[in-house]
Amino acid sequence: MAGRRLIVEADGGSRGNPGPAGYGAVVRDGDTGQIIAEVAEFIGHATNNVAEYKGLIAGLRAAREIDPDVSVDVRMDSKLVVEQMSGRWKIKHPDMQPLAAEARTILPRGQVKYTWIPRERNKDADRLANEAMDAGKAGRQWEARPLKAALRPVEPAEAAPLETAAPKAGWAAPADLGTPTTFVLLRHGETHLTPEKRFSGSGGSDPELSEKGRWQAERAAAALAARGSVQAVVCSPMRRARETAETVAARLGLEVRIEEGLRELDFGAWEGLTFAEVQERHPVDLQAWLASAKAKPTGSSESFATLTHRTGVTRDKILARYAGRTVLVVSHVSPIKTLVRLALGAPPDSVYRMELAAAGICAVQYYSDGNASLRLLNDTGHLR
Repeated sequence: MAGRRLIVEADGGSRGNPGPAGYGAVVRDGDTGQIIAEVAEFIGHATNNVAEYKGLIAGLRAAREIDPDVSVDVRMDSKLVVEQMSGRWKIKHPDMQPLAAEARTILPRGQVKYTWIPRERNKDADRLANEAMDAGKAGRQWEARPLKAALRPVEPAEAAPLETAAPKAGWAAPADLGTPTTFVLLRHGETHLTPEKRFSGSGGSDPELSEKGRWQAERAAAALAARGSVQAVVCSPMRRARETAETVAARLGLEVRIEEGLRELDFGAWEGLTFAEVQERHPVDLQAWLASAKAKPTGSSESFATLTHRTGVTRDKILARYAGRTVLVVSHVSPIKTLVRLALGAPPDSVYRMELAAAGICAVQYYSDGNASLRLLNDTGHLR
C-alpha cells in the first residue's frame, strides 16, 4: 500500500566554511504544505557541503519515521547535493561520498526525488540551520518546539468513528480554539524494580509487569474506559509499557501502535541501581547529569538533551497522525516528564521537580494555534 506524500526541505551552513556548522530540515505534508516535523543540530567544525548533506540525512530520517512507505520530494537550494543525489554529477570529494551513501540507505531510491529550489524558497530549513549554529555558539543544543502546522485536518482515512459525547470537564473539555489533540500520558505499571526506585531504562533487562503492575494496568484501563474518549493507543516498545498498553487497549477495543521514540532513557551502568548506589559508585557522573541536560549517565549513549529531541520528534509525529483526536500515550518517567516540560516551556532541570507514580496519568492538549496546555499531572485516583 502506497504511503503518504511528504516534502523534505533541507539546508546546512558553516560560518567560516569550514567553521562552526549546523543543519536544519523541515518535513511538510505533500498535500497541504503544512510543516509536520522539524529537525536541526549543531555539528561542530565542518564545511557547508557536509552540513547540507547532514541536513538531507536528518530530513529523510524524519520522513521515514512518519511513514516508512513514504514518497518524498526533497527540495534543496544546494545544486551540488541535488545533482549528486540525482546521479547526474559524480561525487569526488571523500567527505561527501560516505554521506551520500548514508542518505541513499534511508529510503529506497524509487521513493525519493530531488528538486533544486532557490534560496528564498528554502527559508524554513535555513532558519533552523542558523538556530542550530546559534545554539552551538551558546553552548546548548537546539530543541524542537510544538508545531502549529502539525495540527493539520484529519485525512479521511484517519477519521475517527462517531462516539458518545466526551465528558465536559477536565482534560476532555472542549476548547475555544476548536477540538485540540489530547495526549493522555500513562506511565506503565510497576515492575520488580519500581518499589525500590531503581534505575530502569532502555539498556537494562526490560522487565515485565509485576503482579501489582498488572493490577495497576487493569485499574487504569477501567478508569479510561469510564471516560470513553480515547480514540487511539500508542506506546513504547519496552515490555512493561507494551503490557500496560495492551491491557488498556483490550478494554477499549483498540489496537496498539508501537513508537520507538517513546522508550525510556538509556541509563548505562546505572541500570538496576538505586539513586544512593549511583551516588556511591559514580558520584562525579551523577553530579554532572543533575547539573546539565547534555551530560549522560555512566556508559550511556543518551543525555536528556538527546531524549528531548527524539521525544519532540515523536510528539510531532503523533500529532500529525492523530490531529484533533484523543490519544493514549503509554511510556516511561523520562519521556512523559519531557512532554510535560515542553508543554509548559519549562527549563530542562524541571524534570527533577516532578513526581510520576507507576500507572499515573497526565494529560496535555495541543491547540490549533501551536500552544499546549497541561490539563492533568500524576493522577493516581484510579489506584486508590
